[in-house]
Amino acid sequence: MAEREVDFRASASALGYVYQLREALYLCVSRLGLMDWALAIEAGDDIELVHQDGRTYYQLKHRSQGTRLTDASADLWKTLRIWCLAVAQDQITLDNTDLILITTAGVPDDSVGSVLQPPGVAPRDEVGALKALKAVRATSTNTDLAKAFAAFDLLSDAQLEHMVSRIQVVAGAPDVKEVEHKLLQTAVTAVGREHAASFLMHLEGWFYQRTITHLLDEGVDAITALDFDGAFSDLRNQFARTSLPIDEDVALMEADLAKYAREPFVRQLELIQLGSTRVNRAVRDYMRAFEQRSRWLRDQLVLPQEISRYERRLIEEWDDLFLDMTDTLGSDAAEAQKVEAAKGIYRWAMAEAKRRIRPECDEPFVTKGSFHMLADDLRVGWHVDFTARLMAILEPAGSATK
Repeated sequence: MAEREVDFRASASALGYVYQLREALYLCVSRLGLMDWALAIEAGDDIELVHQDGRTYYQLKHRSQGTRLTDASADLWKTLRIWCLAVAQDQITLDNTDLILITTAGVPDDSVGSVLQPPGVAPRDEVGALKALKAVRATSTNTDLAKAFAAFDLLSDAQLEHMVSRIQVVAGAPDVKEVEHKLLQTAVTAVGREHAASFLMHLEGWFYQRTITHLLDEGVDAITALDFDGAFSDLRNQFARTSLPIDEDVALMEADLAKYAREPFVRQLELIQLGSTRVNRAVRDYMRAFEQRSRWLRDQLVLPQEISRYERRLIEEWDDLFLDMTDTLGSDAAEAQKVEAAKGIYRWAMAEAKRRIRPECDEPFVTKGSFHMLADDLRVGWHVDFTARLMAILEPAGSATK
């Protein structure tokens, strides 16, 4: 078999997008507890942060180890092109806007990048930086930078001086894996080492979905401090010992009745003559509970013993009501009476059962779907004669396949 040729440009571009999202998430995490800020991706820049003191525009460059940001680098000049055009078109006000280039590349000594690092990192030389940029503009023959040079030429000397004074180059920045590690450290602080990886996966899932929604719909606001603090706190609470996280994609799963039409729990519902709409909802709850449980177990958020204890409590609570129904009906009850009594047990299981897998895990589909999973194993049922009737239906079908 021939090896597939690797498209390095495509993989680098994809890695750049992941880096952009992770860096944006880390910016949000680093501002936890601060009020009055909003963050948007691909709005004014790669990342745009609006805060009490003004705005910060971020350009992000994820480059391979050993790359250096020279004065004539495309990364530097393409970044300058974006900022020069924004200034020329009055899209930003430099008095209250910081312009930050974050790159994993290193910077040579005495280069523009080295003398425009954040205050306190290295001595800044804004005059020398602008002089070096003008020298590149005057001598470069690189046609790939023609648009960047044209944008540079749109600004007056005063505008260029002002713009350069607002630029910070963060060189040798953590790469995509290192940013993930920093996020993981935050997760450890939030929920402990045991659940940190799962917490981060859920947080990234929320953030990426929220970002996608914002990019697809201009009417959706940027992520605000209130949005992020609320989502972070809610997720942290779900990872407490008294709760469990509910995955958004699981909570939105819809019924696939055709796939489950012959399953025992659906046959149980047919015995009590449940309408098709309610059967669809039962299938939906079964699917959601089954998938969510599988993820909890996979991520080691619950152990099989906890699931077993939960199921035992559900069965015991159901058993009290089922035995009472059996005694009340007696041996001579008509089929209509049996069906009506069974619907009462079913209504209780779907709406009144109080048992939760954990006290603060109150998502309804967990309990409802768990009952359907038990019904699928014939460990609970609704019709007083469910065991005999289901065995009569299911055993011949099973025998025919042997």
